Amino acid sequence: MADVMRSTGPDEDPQGGEEPRATPEERPARRWRSSGKQQKKGSFWRELPILIVTALALTVLIQAFLARVYVIPSQSMEQTLHGCTGCNNDRVLVDKVSYRFGDPEPGDVVVFRGPQAWVQNEFHVPEDTNPVVQFFQGAASLIGFGSPDEKDFVKRVIATEGQTVECCDPQNRVMVDGRPLNEPYIYWEPGRGNEQQEFQSVTVPPGHLWVMGDNRNDSSDSRFQGGGGVSGAVPVDNVIGKAQVIVLPPTRWQAIPEPNPQADALGAPAWQAGLPVGAGFAAAFPVVWAGRRLVRVVNLRSRERH
Repeated sequence: MADVMRSTGPDEDPQGGEEPRATPEERPARRWRSSGKQQKKGSFWRELPILIVTALALTVLIQAFLARVYVIPSQSMEQTLHGCTGCNNDRVLVDKVSYRFGDPEPGDVVVFRGPQAWVQNEFHVPEDTNPVVQFFQGAASLIGFGSPDEKDFVKRVIATEGQTVECCDPQNRVMVDGRPLNEPYIYWEPGRGNEQQEFQSVTVPPGHLWVMGDNRNDSSDSRFQGGGGVSGAVPVDNVIGKAQVIVLPPTRWQAIPEPNPQADALGAPAWQAGLPVGAGFAAAFPVVWAGRRLVRVVNLRSRERH
């Protein structure tokens, strides 16, 4: 009877709800496993600051040399890109690599530094004199969340060096080298009419681009900047990169359409239309790979914590 009614202790058999009593040989191993779990948890918290600093450093390097997020505060690219005062402006990912291997092509949406002749800014950013605020604004700009630069513009390439641009044919279409363009992205803002403003014929100088906004009657672009004409052309060297994807807000997350307006009008080779898609896939692969690696590391660290 004593064998049946004996009390149970913390080291009883699992069928009784407790762990079996450890033998003298097993006790050091159990203590090692327990201390190993504690070390893993401590190791994660020690490594977390290193992971954060590494991620921030990689973000700065990527935005300096590979791609950067830019804010679109102007309505000049409506409705391809959305931007207006007091609204949720689009943030676009600008590829800085593509133009190291070639020049911008007609139809590309590019971000560029305004030439010296471009004195008319499309928006104004109030400056804060507080040094603390300025520091945090500068830090935010490094990761793509700072205030936009008034001297940076985003427009669509209409013509490249040596091509002659003029407006317009009887159907109100811009012409390049005497042939009308096919521009499905043009937006006519209500209240501003649906006829393009006339401008004189211009031959784009060597090493320059002729750029225009998709919101055709509300864009300060090559037609007007610097007094128009040759002074309105943008040096290729001023181009920062090619706008590829809208990354914020989430409801606007999409690739940026960049049809070549000269493809039909000037008979551009069909293979050129596939270049943006190919470049997009090529740029997306390392981003997806890096994202998977990051998720794998986070999951691994999370398992180690538990």
